Amino acid sequence: MSETLVARRPLGLSGLTIPRVALGCGNFGGVGSAPAFFGQGLTQDQAFGLMDAAWELGLTHFDTADAYGGGRSETAIGRWIASRGVRPQLTTKTFNPMRAGADHGLRPERIARQLHASLERLGIGNVELYLAHDCDPDVPLPDTLGAFEQARADGAIGAYGVSNFTAAQLGSSLAAGAPSAIQNSCSLLTAEHEQDVLALCAERGVAYLAFSPLAGGWLTGKYRRGEAFPAGSRMTQRPEGYLEFVREPIFDALDRLAAIAADRGISMGGLALAWLLADERVGQIVVGPGRPEHLAIVGEALRNPLTNQEAAMVEGAMS
Repeated sequence: MSETLVARRPLGLSGLTIPRVALGCGNFGGVGSAPAFFGQGLTQDQAFGLMDAAWELGLTHFDTADAYGGGRSETAIGRWIASRGVRPQLTTKTFNPMRAGADHGLRPERIARQLHASLERLGIGNVELYLAHDCDPDVPLPDTLGAFEQARADGAIGAYGVSNFTAAQLGSSLAAGAPSAIQNSCSLLTAEHEQDVLALCAERGVAYLAFSPLAGGWLTGKYRRGEAFPAGSRMTQRPEGYLEFVREPIFDALDRLAAIAADRGISMGGLALAWLLADERVGQIVVGPGRPEHLAIVGEALRNPLTNQEAAMVEGAMS
């Protein structure tokens, strides 16, 4: 698939653009930001294979964070860039501790230190997008966003934003600075919680980036009624945040989604991604496959776009 099939959208009011699909690299050398899993997840060779496959598919934006794998994700991306001689657009983030017991948060001095370390691991001079990985109640937003503004003025980042913020917290951020994007969890199973954030983004020109678009694998059909969770799946490693789905109405909704997908000749996951991409308020979805073959659903979604009417029908089937 050519990169031209992956449309681009403005990155808020920054003047930059981003592709609508990015490769999530949270499983490189760990399972997200959890220190208990640092050193696990995908090996460097596996991460290289996944990045090669993503690049071939036309995914030229990689999403990472300084705490993913305790820095191993950024290191793997940096080594891949050096070995392949190509330069993807990059998002990275800071807030979470880099190791068990380490400091965390969004103090300006920590931001400066962490950004410098991220750029060193990535082996580049700047990243396109830098995000606050969470809200820090102990640091005033003007202090945090001031540090981001300084990094942008210094040329270390192209734009900045926030992640895991509520609509109220995003509103406060907009009053304190100029975030270009927000990255929150959003999927067919969680979209109702994001409507106020999406509305604010549309009103204020903030790019909305959706992570966990498959709800930790729930929208792929891997979790089945009455069956044990597959070994190595998110529900056996980091189930927090997804336990609310273990109930009969969700399994009923997933059965309806599976039937619609079968009628369209597409996988459940491909249909779930196509539903998100049909929403023009969503600037980018971040997919985090575990193996190269899992990327096939991205191609399905891009080749089988939904009309507004079809998207509404899919959404209605989930309620």
